[in-house]
Amino acid sequence: MSHDYVILTDKDGQFRTELCDGLLPIERYEYLFYGKRRASFVIAELQRPVRVALVEEAPPHVRNLVPSKFLPHFGSLQAARDELQQLVSFGHLDARLQRVDEDRETAR
Repeated sequence: MSHDYVILTDKDGQFRTELCDGLLPIERYEYLFYGKRRASFVIAELQRPVRVALVEEAPPHVRNLVPSKFLPHFGSLQAARDELQQLVSFGHLDARLQRVDEDRETAR
């Protein structure tokens, strides 16, 4: 059985998404704009329909549950990677994705 993939986003200082049972994180990336991290992304395997928590960073920290059917789905990991690259490509601006390896992630 093949699974779909989704892209979860955390935008620094604004909101974060939370992984839950049914979402398996596959790859993590940081979005760097002129060398400064502006957002992070997780490509996750959607193992079954879920509700993804979207939490605002500012008080009162509103938490919304978004059904996964409203998220864009990708039929392969490569298709999700390609979409993520499209999202961060802005002509000649210094914007790039940097893969976060698990060793560095757990060291924080």
